Amino acid sequence: MIKFDRFELRNGLRVLVHQDISTPMAVVNVLYDVGARDEDISKTGFAHLFEHLMFGGSVNIPEYDEPLQRAGGENNAYTTNDLTNYYCQLPAENLETAFWLESDRMLSLAFSEKSLDVQRKVVCEEFREHYINKPYGNAWHLMRELAYSVHPYRWMTIGKELSHIETAKLGDVKAFFQKHYTPSNAILVVAGNVYTDHVRSLAEKWFEDIPPGQRYQRNLPAEPEQRSARRKEVRSKVPLDAFYKSWHMASRLDPRYYTADLITDMLGGGGSSRLYQVLVKEKKLFSNIDCYHFGSHDAGLIAVEGKLVRGVDLEVAEAAVDAELAILTEQGVQEKELIKVKNKTESVMAFEDMSVMSRAGSLAYYEWLGDAQWMNTELERYQAVSVEDIRKESSAIFREENSNTLYYRTDNTAMDVAEETEETDTDD
Repeated sequence: MIKFDRFELRNGLRVLVHQDISTPMAVVNVLYDVGARDEDISKTGFAHLFEHLMFGGSVNIPEYDEPLQRAGGENNAYTTNDLTNYYCQLPAENLETAFWLESDRMLSLAFSEKSLDVQRKVVCEEFREHYINKPYGNAWHLMRELAYSVHPYRWMTIGKELSHIETAKLGDVKAFFQKHYTPSNAILVVAGNVYTDHVRSLAEKWFEDIPPGQRYQRNLPAEPEQRSARRKEVRSKVPLDAFYKSWHMASRLDPRYYTADLITDMLGGGGSSRLYQVLVKEKKLFSNIDCYHFGSHDAGLIAVEGKLVRGVDLEVAEAAVDAELAILTEQGVQEKELIKVKNKTESVMAFEDMSVMSRAGSLAYYEWLGDAQWMNTELERYQAVSVEDIRKESSAIFREENSNTLYYRTDNTAMDVAEETEETDTDD
């Protein structure tokens, strides 16, 4: 049971405090309710760009890292399609340093053409390195565009196109910040060797005078039900043929999410999983294979992805994957196998809770979902999944008309950049 206190400042900033006096450290975690799904389709990549800009200095603090490091701290951040999370850890006796740093960049992030140009170059290089020049780097750009027709999950967190960051204007960047990076759109979690009264006084001192901003109200288009299979084939200079297939699944807040999560563990959760045992070890069709999902807030995707053994036809590999999925949907799962994946899930959750930094991040995440208390009841939702739930949800998800398939073929004689050669979509 993870215990915490919760209060809210006058400007709408939600504050959670989790005490753990067994550590000399404190963690300060600030989650902003903004991700790539909140971007304009013509100006994507801004949420990720801010992951970098927020470390570029504020009006009163030219360099974020320097004073934190002097206080014995370390920090990092991550961005997803749904949210942006900043976190730092430092000795509890220096806790106020973190409040000073986080509040100042929330209130008065420094904007200049110079700082934007520096971070723009960093992000553009990241885009080129990981998504353009890296083998298979554009696979999920292609898959998202294939799987989503209207929802903003159709672009990656890094952005839809490199040009959107290359041409980002300072005025647009400022407007994005003022819209999303406000107290009313943030959750502050303080964990470790801390006391609620002290945290409250620091929060009131450093954050309460920041203007609340207007709470962002989403009105995103819902992705329509997919009614026919979609396929795409590309060729590129990659070492092995690769297979990607995805299916739409329920959103993070849907009770069916827990069933889908367990299904991915059965199919692709390591060396003992069904797909690995049959398609890698027994049939030797794939050199590696995995099944996973993105845990996205809105309706997301389950995916199977793998690199083929040289000489194996993609069509043969796909048929073998489909055959394994058919076994799951038609024959279901034995109680013993379900218990095994539930036990694994329980172990993973217990391991994550060992770190005070992880606990702080989880409290922020569940509060963002709706209620931090859900962190303490999450395992119960997994334990409630039945054998029949697995069969029913597998049948609902793994329908061919709900699928999106990407063949990533080797082409070592010609192209450096993937070239689309086939696409079919006969949705009504």
